[in-house]
Amino acid sequence: MPFGLSADVTATDVENGMVLLDQRKGFYWHLNATGALTIRLLQDGCSPPQIASALAERFPGAADDTLRDVEALIEALQKARLLVTS
Repeated sequence: MPFGLSADVTATDVENGMVLLDQRKGFYWHLNATGALTIRLLQDGCSPPQIASALAERFPGAADDTLRDVEALIEALQKARLLVTS
């Protein structure tokens, strides 16, 4: 299932990750580099298991938690209405 940012959300890369600005509410979320990579991979059409695999390759010590963490980030961003399925 492909994901994309909500139409009212602007993403900006910053030195240590990404900032998502919700223009409807005026709130922003700061994502670390791992969260930013997750968003980019989602936008490229990668599935959560594919993203978890890519993250596990970069961070082998966290391999057991990557899928759970990716799914938790997706759920939080969807709940905040920042991320939608396309």
